[in-house]
Amino acid sequence: MKDDREKAGMRNIYALGAVSFFTDVSTEMVMGYLPVFAVQELGATRAFLGLIEGVGEFLNYFFRMVSGFLSDKLGRRKPLVFAGYALSTVSKPMFALASSPLDVLVVRAADRTGKGLRTSPRDALISQSVGERSMGKAFGLHRTLDQSGAILGPLLATLLLQAIGARNLFIASFIPAAIALLILWLFVADVKAGPRKGALLRGARSLLKGNFLLLLLALAILGLGYYDFSFILVRSTELGVAPHLVPLVYLALNLFHTAVGYPVGYASDKVGRERLLGVSLVLFSASSLAMAFLEGYFAAITLTVLYGLFFGMYETLSRAAVPCYAPDELRGTAYGLFYLTNGSTSLVGMAVVGYLWDSLGRGAAFTYSAFLGLVSASLMALLSARKREIMGACSG
Repeated sequence: MKDDREKAGMRNIYALGAVSFFTDVSTEMVMGYLPVFAVQELGATRAFLGLIEGVGEFLNYFFRMVSGFLSDKLGRRKPLVFAGYALSTVSKPMFALASSPLDVLVVRAADRTGKGLRTSPRDALISQSVGERSMGKAFGLHRTLDQSGAILGPLLATLLLQAIGARNLFIASFIPAAIALLILWLFVADVKAGPRKGALLRGARSLLKGNFLLLLLALAILGLGYYDFSFILVRSTELGVAPHLVPLVYLALNLFHTAVGYPVGYASDKVGRERLLGVSLVLFSASSLAMAFLEGYFAAITLTVLYGLFFGMYETLSRAAVPCYAPDELRGTAYGLFYLTNGSTSLVGMAVVGYLWDSLGRGAAFTYSAFLGLVSASLMALLSARKREIMGACSG
């Protein structure tokens, strides 16, 4: 009976991975070129690019908090997961109508709101489909399937960009997103939990203490100096990459991201999620120093490797660490708090990094990011040490 439940749970993981695969094909067809489109064709400054991504990420993470609470309250995950994927599906083709950077901000905000609506209940669904001992493996597997779509998407963008142009590329992104919705509707099973009464974030007080609070603090400090892949793509054009080949840089980022997801998730079940999460933060600081000081073709390669490895490790391990700090009935709320912390600090971080790049230069902007990454890594090392002192902790 237990084996049957585990097999059913893994079927859910594979189905959710397929949904994420096709959604990421759609998203990365767009995102492999959108930052360059916004800056070079629509005239966005780096500071405004940071604002676009910061606002998008804030809404993404804010609605992760809301949807996590709602999914706990309803005792159901799948309806909110479906609503979030549907909003993103209809949003991305709207980039084809953009005539100013503000238009890009509005559409990006809608797309990221959809991602926010689906992510917390989807992560809770993943975590409740498998047992504790397989948590890192499940999240790593899902991340690998998810990022496989992030490899195909930029490749399609590179092949289609010169043939049909950027705006038609954005419209074509609707097709794989629609396939993802169909798979979600037909093949993903909900995992019901008892509905929980209460107001938004009720129960949060019981979570906001001790080691979970230290985890959130470490990630908040990272967020204040955070920048996303869009900054890497814009920098790559300064290093000599032709605009129509920028999606290949994104493809390479995603290759490293994908390659590390499953192995690091599996390893974290053995040696500790917080410990490896600290390693990812050191990689972020190294990537930031490369952004600040390296020049030439070697710089593009170094940035691709360092940032891709950082992001693949960070996305897998940060999400896999959260369930350790919350009971099942508060798991969606815990993810909501986690994502709200990331979103609010990333909004500030990306706007500040973009502003510093425009006003004080690249060196100042990314040295600031590197410093905060090291502070965050130090706090994560402290958390790892504290967790090892507690017998029966979920990590390591």
